[in-house]
Amino acid sequence: MGVFFTSCRDTAKENETDDMEMSDDMDDVSDDMDDMNDDNNSVGNDIEQAADDAGDAVENAANETGDAVENAANEVEDEVENNDDY
Repeated sequence: MGVFFTSCRDTAKENETDDMEMSDDMDDVSDDMDDMNDDNNSVGNDIEQAADDAGDAVENAANETGDAVENAANEVEDEVENNDDY
């Protein structure tokens, strides 16, 4: 005949350790998700800034082209009217 004694305290400590490890894992996952959200927000902001910069570049190019066409038209007009400086 054999008698075994199992302490409830030992079992509780084992479960507590498992629960703590699971809690730590969940915290790690939460931190990783926060980092990913921060990265995604940063990428979104970078894309928005790039789109704004591209729009500004197109607007500047259009203005420069308009100025060049206007200057050329004035040169032609001066040539036709013999008002040129040449």
